[in-house]
Amino acid sequence: MTRPVIGIISNSYVINDDYPVHAGGKMNTDAVAQVAGCLPLLVPCDPRFVTVEELLEVCDGFLLTGGRPNVHPEEYGDTPSPAHGQFDRDRDAITLPLVRACVARGQPILGVCRGFQEVNVALGGTLHPEIRELPGRDNHRMPPDGTLEEKFALRHCVRFTDGGVFHRLMGEREVMTNTLHGQGVVEPGRGVVIDGYAPDCTPEALYVEGAPGFTLSVQWHPEYNAAADPVSRALFGAFGQAARDWREGRVAPARHSA
Repeated sequence: MTRPVIGIISNSYVINDDYPVHAGGKMNTDAVAQVAGCLPLLVPCDPRFVTVEELLEVCDGFLLTGGRPNVHPEEYGDTPSPAHGQFDRDRDAITLPLVRACVARGQPILGVCRGFQEVNVALGGTLHPEIRELPGRDNHRMPPDGTLEEKFALRHCVRFTDGGVFHRLMGEREVMTNTLHGQGVVEPGRGVVIDGYAPDCTPEALYVEGAPGFTLSVQWHPEYNAAADPVSRALFGAFGQAARDWREGRVAPARHSA
């Protein structure tokens, strides 16, 4: 049987400050292929090349990846500033309407880091440009030095709602995760339920209440070492099953709602 196709959202990138590419981390394709059991397909996120309608027809689900560019603050009613960092308006133009369409259709999405923030913004939520500036918050950014293993090391716990969606999926109320982000959710969007928090109260896990399909998203990076990490395996395994259900014409909302 043909594997479900997962569209992996790419980022605009320039190699050696000269050669423009659409880039996607190998760890994303590894997680989709090896843990979710699906066929990874890198999506060039640019409205000149693809449309939301075409993507919905070609793919069975979407991995909204992390990336250095942030969602443009105009998308949630804020004014750009140096604290907001870099932007990718082409990605905004594809992913935000794609999220809304998938939520309405029940087509599976898994948001990671920027993707977590995209889901919130697509549904009317807001972001803070630099959460480490907020009173009582920690620095969640990637460590500036060290090996890849050190940068993606488990750095803090995430506590889920007792009996909530993530608690049931993981079989644990509290898990350890990495953390490599600067921005964070302020106000949840329409239907967005924050189902997990870091110790400093930064939102770390969400789903869309009432959505007919899989909408789980996380602020950390579960794609790193996904095959060996039990938290990542549970998340990508459930995502892969949701994509198989979609491909076979089944949508099971009871697994993805409170």
